[in-house]
Amino acid sequence: MIKSLDPRITRAEIDLENNIEPLRDLDQWETYEVFHQKRRGDQHMHVGIVHAPNAEMALIFGKEQYGRRGLSVNLWVVKTRDVFASDYDDSDIFETVPEKQYREAGGYKVMDKINKYKKGL
Repeated sequence: MIKSLDPRITRAEIDLENNIEPLRDLDQWETYEVFHQKRRGDQHMHVGIVHAPNAEMALIFGKEQYGRRGLSVNLWVVKTRDVFASDYDDSDIFETVPEKQYREAGGYKVMDKINKYKKGL
């Protein structure tokens, strides 16, 4: 394992004899989407993209690029090719029923009591 004065390198636990030669194995590095969480309990928000040879390095690059000012408590990285999105042509899947009478109390047997209560106010 590489021993370094930089704690980020030591935490990555990089072997001295790793077989990764990213520029020979890959013509170009893959892109990873980076999501960060500002405070514990908040939702993760997309902050950008990094190019990296693998997920571990994408996490390190994402931390350096988007979390170096202490604005994050947690990071996620996801390969861009693994993100699945809907087409704009399929926008009808987001349409809702405009009438939501099931939310109203009109169909219940207690409607008379409800109307009496409303008149009393």
